[in-house]
Amino acid sequence: MELESLNIPAINRFASKYLKQEEPVTSFFHYNINSPTVYKERMQDLKSRQFPREGLTECISSYMQGLPTSEKVVSSLEKLRNNAVTVVAGQQAGLLTGPLYTIHKIISVIQLARQQEAELKHPVVPVFWIAGEDHDYQEVNHIYIENDSNLEKVGYPERVLEKKMTSHILYTKSVMKKWLDDILIILGETGYTKQLSSELTKMIDQEDSIVRLFAHIVMSLFKEFGLLVIDSSYPPLRRLETGRFHQLIENSKSITDAVLEQQGDIRGSGFHTQLDISQTAANLFLQIQNERVLLEREGDMFFEKNTGKTYTSNELLSILDESPEAFSNNVVTRPLMQEWLFPNLAFIAGPGEIAYWGELKRAFEFVELKMPPVVPRLNITIVERDINKRIQELELTLHSVITEGVSTARDTFWKSLENPGLETEMKEIQNELERKYERIREQAVLIDQGLNPIIDKNLDFHLGQFDYLRKRIDNALKDKHSLIFTQFMKVENGIRPNGGPQERTWNIIYFLNKYGPTFVNDLTQLDYTFDGTHKVVYI
Repeated sequence: MELESLNIPAINRFASKYLKQEEPVTSFFHYNINSPTVYKERMQDLKSRQFPREGLTECISSYMQGLPTSEKVVSSLEKLRNNAVTVVAGQQAGLLTGPLYTIHKIISVIQLARQQEAELKHPVVPVFWIAGEDHDYQEVNHIYIENDSNLEKVGYPERVLEKKMTSHILYTKSVMKKWLDDILIILGETGYTKQLSSELTKMIDQEDSIVRLFAHIVMSLFKEFGLLVIDSSYPPLRRLETGRFHQLIENSKSITDAVLEQQGDIRGSGFHTQLDISQTAANLFLQIQNERVLLEREGDMFFEKNTGKTYTSNELLSILDESPEAFSNNVVTRPLMQEWLFPNLAFIAGPGEIAYWGELKRAFEFVELKMPPVVPRLNITIVERDINKRIQELELTLHSVITEGVSTARDTFWKSLENPGLETEMKEIQNELERKYERIREQAVLIDQGLNPIIDKNLDFHLGQFDYLRKRIDNALKDKHSLIFTQFMKVENGIRPNGGPQERTWNIIYFLNKYGPTFVNDLTQLDYTFDGTHKVVYI
C-alpha cells in the first residue's frame, strides 16, 4: 500500500472553512484544532473534571464480553480505569459494518489516539460509540456491490415495521447467512472467500442483533489496536447515565434555547444550519411499547406528537428512575452525554457532524462543559491497481475523478464519435419529408378534413423511424467502443460511485474478499496525518 495526500475541499462550505480554521466558523467551537498546543490545553481542562471511570470501564468491559479481544484491549480497559483520556467517534451500526466511512472513522480514532499518546506521554484510548439507539433501519439495512459493471443495492430481506432502536432489531440466523452467501457469490470466489465466509458465519451464529454483529465484526478487524466499543443503548450504560438524564429532562427548555440562539449566530454569519429543532424540542426519546418516540415540551408538560400522550417532569423522572433504558438521546444531547461520560481528548467527526456540532457550543456552555476539540476524520479513497491503470489509459486525473466523476470526460469521448455528415444527411431527409407531408396535407384536407389526424399519425411514424435509426447507430457505436465505455464505468464505480465519494457507497467486505484478512490491519497502520488533506491509498 502507498499513501498520497490530495488537496480536495470539503463539499460542505462550513466544514471546508473549519478545516482551514477560518473565522467566523472557529468562533463556534472552543478549541483551535490547528494550534500546536491544542491537546495540551485540553489535557489541562480535563484535569479539573471528574469522570465515572470505574463504572464506565466496568460497563464497557461487560458489553465487550464475547467480542474478539486481545491484550491491547485489556490494556485499554485498564488505562481507562486509571487516568487515560479518550478519542471518541460514533456511527450507526451498518450491516457488515456499513459504508467505508465507518471504517475510516475507526482508523481515525486509533491513529489520533496513538499519535497523541506518544506526543503527550499520557495514555490515550480509542473508543467507538455505536449509536444503537438510532432507529433509521432503512439507512443501515443494505450494502452496495458491483455486479457486471453495475452497482447493485443488496438489501437485507427481513423487514422492521416499528421505529425500533437498532439495538433491538434481531435477525434470523439462516436469513442472514443466506444473505451473506448471496453477496459472496456476486463478489466472486477468491483465495480468501472460504475463510471470510467461515468467520462471518460463526459471528452470525454467535450474535442475535444487528448491533452486536456489527460490534463483533469491528472488533475482529481492530482488536489488535486496543479499540474499545460501547453500544449507546446498552442498559448498564443507561443506568450509569441516569443522573445526567435527570439534568437533561429538567433543563430541556434551556438546552433547546441555547441551540436556537447558536443557530441564529450561524445563520447570521451566512451559513445554513443542520439541525431541525423547534422551540418545543425536548431533545430526548422515550421508548413507548416497541417504538422510540421523540418528546416535545410546552411549559412543564412533555408530550409525544403522534399519540398526544403527555407527561409531567415528575412523571418522566419517575420513569427514568424505574427504567432508565427507556430513555435515549437525540443529536443534540448525545454529544453532551458523551462528554459527561468520557475524558475526551478529541471527538472525531465527519463533515456533516462538524457542521451540527458548531450549533451546540452554547448548549455545552449551559451545562458548564467545553466541547472537545472536534477533529475531522480521515477522508480516504482506496485506489486499486487496475482502476489506476484505467484512469491513466483514459487520460484522466485522479483528482478530477474524485471531485467530479467521469461524466464530463465520457461525454467528450462520446461527442468525438459523432458523425456530423451522417446526422446532416438524416436531418435533410427528415426536413424534406416534413415539407412533402405539408403539401400532401394541403391537398388531402380539401378532399376530407378527417384525413388530418391520419396524416399526423403517418408522419409521426416515419419520423419515429429516424429516431429508431439514430438509436441503432448510437448502440452500434457504443458496442464498437464498449471496452472504453466499460473502462469509464469501472473508474466511476470504483472512485465516485453513485455520484459521491467512494466511502459512502463501498463496503469493506469487497476488499476483505479480494485482498484478505490483513487488509484492514495494513490500512490502519499507514502513516496518516490529520492535516485536512484527502488520503489516497494505492493497492
